[in-house]
Amino acid sequence: MHSNRVSPYRQHARILTASLVGTAVEFYDFYIYATAAALVIGPLFFPAQSPSAQVLLSFMTFGLAFVARPVGAVAFGHFGDRVGRKSTLVASLMLMGGSTVLIAFLPTYAMAGPVAPFLLCLLRFGQGFGLGGEWGGASLLAVENAPKGWEARFGSAPQLGAPLGFLCANGLFLILGVTLPEAAFASWGWRVPFLASALLVGLGLWVRLKIGETAAFEQAKNDAPPPKVPVGRLMADHPGAVLAGIAGVIACFAIFYLATTFALSFATTKLGYAKQTFLGVQLVANFFLAGGIALAGWWADKRGAASVLRVGAAGTALVGLVFGLGLGSGHLPVVFATLALTLFVMGLVYGPLGAWLPTLYAVPVRYTGISIAFNVGGIIGGALAPFAAQALAMAGGTAMVGLFLTVAGAITLAGVVFAPRCEA
Repeated sequence: MHSNRVSPYRQHARILTASLVGTAVEFYDFYIYATAAALVIGPLFFPAQSPSAQVLLSFMTFGLAFVARPVGAVAFGHFGDRVGRKSTLVASLMLMGGSTVLIAFLPTYAMAGPVAPFLLCLLRFGQGFGLGGEWGGASLLAVENAPKGWEARFGSAPQLGAPLGFLCANGLFLILGVTLPEAAFASWGWRVPFLASALLVGLGLWVRLKIGETAAFEQAKNDAPPPKVPVGRLMADHPGAVLAGIAGVIACFAIFYLATTFALSFATTKLGYAKQTFLGVQLVANFFLAGGIALAGWWADKRGAASVLRVGAAGTALVGLVFGLGLGSGHLPVVFATLALTLFVMGLVYGPLGAWLPTLYAVPVRYTGISIAFNVGGIIGGALAPFAAQALAMAGGTAMVGLFLTVAGAITLAGVVFAPRCEA
């Protein structure tokens, strides 16, 4: 009797931790690289003849990982659907985390010439390739092990890794900014966040090596041999669901990159805020993202993941109408309220994804399906967000910046409304 009263969170603590840590590493890795790309990557890794070219090439290396992610989604999805969730997740974390740690040891252009940017691009591709298989496997690990009626709350565990990873990255850069002179940060301080990711990776590997395979995968394997080419079966059996899944992911990535990377760059270069001040504002606003994810997980188990995702998508479209005005208001409390609201709404479109996406695909192709949807949606919503926002700002001023969110929210809403549900 006593064991029946134990909370499902406690019963499955190791599984939930294993699914959370990988996503924390993902968002930590991407945010520290985005920050480093904005501050030091260009001057350190590319020729000094053209500062504008340095900036452009720096952000191109940032985008390279987005290109690698769908490739990794297909590759890791293949093994995740054929071999199993656990072993594939261990491999993805080792590649993703190992690539991040190695960036800390790279020579600069002054030390190694053209070899330096080549190695940087190679490791960025490794980061993105490993990330392609990370979120899908982490979500399935949680959802496919969830007790009946707890799927969305368990599925939100990987999503909680996002504010955790952002908190670690943002906090570490804040500490380095306060304690190190600019020259020291440019010389060696920027390497510290990359080196520190080894702690999260080590924790993730320790937890993941001690868990078993999911029951859903084992059952599917016993019912029929796994497909020889999961991506081929996916495209043949679930083409509409692939498009719907991609659309359903766009809003959360658009919000994250506008409220973090773009907002930091725009506020410190165009609006005149001090870097440490704005990092502190973002750090506190990040807790609203965690609150939104937690609420979405609980709510989705009561009302359904699709219902909550529709509310979040509509909220994203509405927030887009005020985002630019709030960011450019010139009043820090208004800026904070804008970021807090935006990140809270992100929680409502990000939190239910772990429970919603698996309902679109049959178990034998589910790893591939949700990985492709998540990572292709990430390219559209994430990689395009800073460029679209910058273009809108140049065309119509700060007030226009959030219109990208309005469009992203509308696309996600359409994807959820018209998504075919898998009955297999």
